[in-house]
Formats: sequence, structure tokens, C-alpha cells
Amino acid sequence: MNARLDRLQPYPFEKLKTLLDGVSPPGRSPISLAIGEPRHRTPEVIRQAIVDHLDGLAVYPPTAGTLRLREVVAAWFCRRYGLPALDPVSQVLPVNGSREALFAFAQTVVDASAGLAPLVACPNPFYQIYEGAALLAGAETRFLNQTPESDFRLDLDTLSHAEWDRAQLVYVCSPGNPTGHVLTIDEWQALFERADRHGFVIASDECYSEIYPDESAPPLGGLEAAHRLGRDDFRGLVVFTSLSKRSNAPGLRSGAVAGDARLLAPFLRYRTYHGSAMNPVVQHASIAAWSDDAHVRENRTTYREKFAAVVPKLAPVLRTRQPDAGFYLWAGVPDVAGPAGAPDSANPDERFARRLFADAHVAVLPGSYLARTAHGVNPGIGAVRIALVPPLDECLDAARRIVDCCLSLTDDA
Repeated sequence: MNARLDRLQPYPFEKLKTLLDGVSPPGRSPISLAIGEPRHRTPEVIRQAIVDHLDGLAVYPPTAGTLRLREVVAAWFCRRYGLPALDPVSQVLPVNGSREALFAFAQTVVDASAGLAPLVACPNPFYQIYEGAALLAGAETRFLNQTPESDFRLDLDTLSHAEWDRAQLVYVCSPGNPTGHVLTIDEWQALFERADRHGFVIASDECYSEIYPDESAPPLGGLEAAHRLGRDDFRGLVVFTSLSKRSNAPGLRSGAVAGDARLLAPFLRYRTYHGSAMNPVVQHASIAAWSDDAHVRENRTTYREKFAAVVPKLAPVLRTRQPDAGFYLWAGVPDVAGPAGAPDSANPDERFARRLFADAHVAVLPGSYLARTAHGVNPGIGAVRIALVPPLDECLDAARRIVDCCLSLTDDA
């Protein structure tokens, strides 16, 4: 067996299941705000495209996808980010969702055979695939803490010059999971300058880019930042996006990557052996999805309504605010005892999650499960991630239960 597998930590939802085992919630309908799985209806334009192209199941798909799909994706990137042009042949690839691509990209980029052990850096808290991809590629991980005190900005100076010299790949997530932070043009410039100086590749996870509160101010993307800074070859940068959140189609397993052609060529070569060609039916559905922006605007309106209704209710009892983008609330929680009859956990976010589940039958994800201890602190401790993915009425019901639970904790104290 691959010994590197032993270095992988349990996935956050496995930890949550273990945490909640043995907790007896009240006889109320369960509400899960723990998993970031969109629960809005998949748009009809996607559903119809699947029905209309079922004959595509009879052929093997090319790993690079059809030229038509790559052209549509390239057009979307240009339309969305104001780019002058993207070459659909050399600068765009379809992928089976951002998760598999983020993992596979590290296996392409990281060279564990040369000199000192390579480093892969990523935000902290973070999406667990970054760490797993780094470890299984034979790299060590380093974490860039994002905290409320720094407005969740990446702290690039926490790594030494020698560590940056060993860095081969840096993951960023913008809008961030779970913080909702969007990298600014200044943050991008600092990251590009460091990449030029030390020679690492940037993988920008942007799967939440189409969920944002202000229709007139979409989040800045990595390719857009590169273009604004005169880096039109997108050197050292690959951006990852997905239809899962944008189009409420997580089961479609469809996304795309775009950026530096010199990186996408070996990535395509790896994928040819990796067996990651996209189902032809999914390709047709993806063409329909990337070509249509109307359902995405409707989707944003629905999320905007949920944030407008929920944030004012939760802000007085939890330390939270409207995120820059995405569908998560990253909320600081009160330090409480665990539910009666259950062993206390070490972290306040775990204790709060157990207590909330026991008292209100609402599940949230402890922040410490999304972070690692780095530079003397685990930036997830004391916070929970709340995914506003259920319908509005269910989100409001969950918010009322959370408020009631928090107020009862105050009364207990």
C-alpha cells in the first residue's frame, strides 16, 4: 500500500459524524448546514441538454473535451472577467469538477525527486483536497493563516525565504472556503511577485466566484488580476472553476481550468493517463450551462435573500458578518459545555456544534476541522462554518433555533 495514505487526516465530515455519535437531538426535523452542497433546483436548460444528448453515451470522449465546449468555456471566462482573449485549444481544459482537478494538478506539478523535499502552501483554514493532494504527491505542506484580525488576508510573510525557495505549488481559494474572503488586486500582485521570485505555480480555486451579494461588483478572479497587472500569458497561474455552485449541479461533476498554456499541456498529458475524460452527455449539459447566465443571476438572488434574512438574526449571538462572496457564514461561537451525558471535546467549536445538535437538531461544521495548527495557532478553533444551502424557510428556521440555543447558553451561564 502507498505509505503516504497514512498521512491523510480523516475528512471533516467523518470527524463530524464521530463528534455527533451518541448525541440525542430533540424530536424536531433535522437541518444540516454542515455540507456545502447546493440544494437549489438544477436549471431546466441543463436538465434538457442531458435528455437531448443521451446518444452521446455510445462514444468514448476525448480527454481534452470537444472544441465546442472549450470555446464556450473560454468565452465565459472572457465575458465574466473582461479578458481580451483565451485560446480554447491551449489555455482551457474541461475537468470533472474542481475537486478532482485540484488534486490531479498537484500530481502534475510537484517534483519530489529534485533536491530538498518540495513544499506546497495553502490557506488555513482550507479545503482539505489541497493537503491531501500535496501529501500524496510527496510534498510537505505549509499553511498561510487567515484570521479575522487580518481581515482574512493571506499572510505570506509567515514562511521563511528558504521555505519559499522550496515551494513548488501554492493553492489559493478566492472567494475563500470557509471565510468568504476575496483576494484583492494588491494581494494578487504580492503573490505574483513572490511566484516570480521563487518559481512556484499558483492554483487558484474559484468555484464560489459566481455567488456574491452585489450584482454590480463581481469578485476579482485570478486571470482578471493577471490581465490587469500585464500578465496576459498568465504565467505560472491556473484557475479552477466549477458548475456545482454556479449552476446548482454538483452531481454533474463538471468544471474547467484555464491559464498558463505551458502548465495545461503537461496537465492534459497527465489526465490522458489518469482516465479523466468528461462524459459526452455532461459535455453537452456543460455547454448549455456555461452559455447561460440568466439562471446564475437568479441563483445569486436566492442566496442574497437568504443572507439578508439570516445574518441580522445571527450577528447578535455569533461573531459573523456578510462574506465577500460564497454561501458560507464563518461564525465565531461562544465557549460552552458539551451536551449532558457526552464527553467534552477539546475545542469550543466542537462543543458548540455538539450542543447545537443536541438542543436544536441543527448541524454545523466545527472550524477546527477545516484548519491545522500553524505558526502557533489553529485559526479554525472557536468558529463554525454555516452553509446557507437549504431553502430560505429552512435557513430561517435554523437561524431561529441557533439564536434560541445561544440565548439558552447565556441563561445557563
